[in-house]
Amino acid sequence: MNLSETQRRIGVSTTKVGPKHQITIPKDVFDKLHLTTGDVLEADVEGGKIVLVPKKLVEKAPMPKLSKREQVVLKRAQQKIEAIRKTPLASKGLTAEEADIASRAGLIDTDQRWWWTEEWQKGEREVEKDRKAGRTEIFPDVEGLIKNLRKV
Repeated sequence: MNLSETQRRIGVSTTKVGPKHQITIPKDVFDKLHLTTGDVLEADVEGGKIVLVPKKLVEKAPMPKLSKREQVVLKRAQQKIEAIRKTPLASKGLTAEEADIASRAGLIDTDQRWWWTEEWQKGEREVEKDRKAGRTEIFPDVEGLIKNLRKV
């Protein structure tokens, strides 16, 4: 059965992957899930299929009151977060204070705040330099990695 037969049979919507790995969610799916522009979706692979799950980060908790100083820190954190999303290897990470406030404000997931810190981002930049310089190796499976580690 080809894709068009499947579509006719169960009303499946289709989309195409764009040049920057982006997809457009078909309107009927968008509407059924009550999505809005800017919603966050978790992406995963299950059984050879892409699974997107809407994640409401901020709506469930009221926005915390921030002092004037904290608002300034939050604005700075927001700029850094946007820069990391656009050019991660050329951007500085958040300070601990910026990460804490951004997490409280719902800009970043509390469980992932460590990833946004400068300490972690510095490591990301170092790994990318090593990768570009050919100082890394990709293993097809865990057994290959273990075998390589035993050589050392």
